[in-house]
Amino acid sequence: MALIVHKYGGTSMGSTERIRNVAKRVAKWARAGHQMVVVPSAMSGETNRLLGLAKELSPDLTTPELQRELDMIASTGEQVSVGLLAIALQAEGMRSVSYTGWQVPIETDSSFTKARIQRIDDQRVRADLAEGKVVIITGFQGIDPDGHITTLGRGGSDTSAVAVAAAMKADECLIFTDVDGVYTTDPRIVAEARRLHTISFEEMLEMASLGSKVLQIRSVEFAGKYRVPMRVLSSFTPWDIAIDEEAKSGTLITYEEDEKMEQAVVSGIAFNRDEAKVSVLGVPDKPGIAYQILGPVAEANIDVDVIIQNVSHEGKTDFSFTVHRNDYARTMELLKSTVIPKTGAAALSGDTKICKVSIVGIGMRSHVGVASKMFAALSEEGINVIDEKYMELAVRALHKAFEMDLPPA
Repeated sequence: MALIVHKYGGTSMGSTERIRNVAKRVAKWARAGHQMVVVPSAMSGETNRLLGLAKELSPDLTTPELQRELDMIASTGEQVSVGLLAIALQAEGMRSVSYTGWQVPIETDSSFTKARIQRIDDQRVRADLAEGKVVIITGFQGIDPDGHITTLGRGGSDTSAVAVAAAMKADECLIFTDVDGVYTTDPRIVAEARRLHTISFEEMLEMASLGSKVLQIRSVEFAGKYRVPMRVLSSFTPWDIAIDEEAKSGTLITYEEDEKMEQAVVSGIAFNRDEAKVSVLGVPDKPGIAYQILGPVAEANIDVDVIIQNVSHEGKTDFSFTVHRNDYARTMELLKSTVIPKTGAAALSGDTKICKVSIVGIGMRSHVGVASKMFAALSEEGINVIDEKYMELAVRALHKAFEMDLPPA
């Protein structure tokens, strides 16, 4: 008997019929003798609908007080999902119980809308498992030291599932999504994209951090830190597929580098169209200037991605960085009101029409010429700076240049 964690995404929970199929799949694993913990997302589109209602009432939701209320609102989507799934499982004859994050509890810090998990008390869950129950836990949410409901940020249900698996030392965490594994790139952009049977933890972490939407980056970080065995697979296969077959499907995230991995110089191409660039122009080129710019941004709980500081000319330099497009307006306002007057910068500029395209591969550590091959492929397509409108062309060109449509040797 193994302890297995299943995570189901919003599309997997998108209707009562799909929830019924999830229940049948979970019941199949439970009847095979496994202890089952299930972490579902809100029904597809529900979180966006709830947050949209909040924005109708107040266009500016950036204050800590309002961020707290957003978490109160957004957390209800998962609460509905766990209740419905518990009902569906009981209709299948399975004893089951659902819990919110605060009932477990999943303890987090107080960074509303972007909280981080600090501790999970698994005593209550283990007691239910010992009684033969399937335990269903809300993804995406927890509780802070003051008793406030918190959420982990978009895609946070992946993080919840892996964190629960880590805390309980689960034998495996299966992430059920609307795709059947991790691909060399998005097959909606490149029809020839190939599903990977295995991918190293390092490569999966890079792909997630660079824009791949298959897994949320914090879930991969958790899996790597606690070495949680993890597999990505589809919830749209027939629910009654044999467990042995299902357990070997999808893509396995491995922590062991086999002898063939080095042959794959590039394993995948990730992209992110949610980037926005901010440039602080003509700042003094002196020690501490980067902190003066990025310190207030960090204090505002805004994540920074790519950072570039240009060559100094006459004691002045330009400092650029990227943030998520949703944080662009807030970042610009913050820089205008505090950073620009403090640093004496000459100007501030921004661009919300950029994207990021990245090549990923563990084999690049021992191969030369990868960057030149990448830029040669982009050059042949007439692509210089990757404006958003050139993103798909860039991805297709790179996928072809690195022959990623071909099966591994």
